[in-house]
Amino acid sequence: QVQVVESGGGLVQAGGSLRLSCTASGLTFDDYTMGWFRQAPGKEREGVSCISWTGSRTYYADSVKGRFTISRDNAKNTLYLQMNSLKAEDTAIYYCAAESAYGLGLSINPQDFTYWGQGTQVTVSS
Repeated sequence: QVQVVESGGGLVQAGGSLRLSCTASGLTFDDYTMGWFRQAPGKEREGVSCISWTGSRTYYADSVKGRFTISRDNAKNTLYLQMNSLKAEDTAIYYCAAESAYGLGLSINPQDFTYWGQGTQVTVSS
């Protein structure tokens, strides 16, 4: 049974930083492309960033490019999202997701991902 669990969310002031973590079990972690997504109240879920199974390739949404950094530690089955220079518009529930790397290039389309966590709330106060 695949389990994906996010942690690290919280309340932070604008301009501050947070680091999200995501652990995945029940799958061979380094066979999976991993992604971060977010959903703000009243909005659709949107892609934030993704990383290849080796960690050598990454992709970011324009809205977070230069502020967020995705990384992974395959030895620990863990995905990270370092978020700096946070803005009020970054407030959302952040989700981690996994999809088999076979046949999937880098993507931040939520429909391309099969396994999802329950999400962690990030609130940025202005």
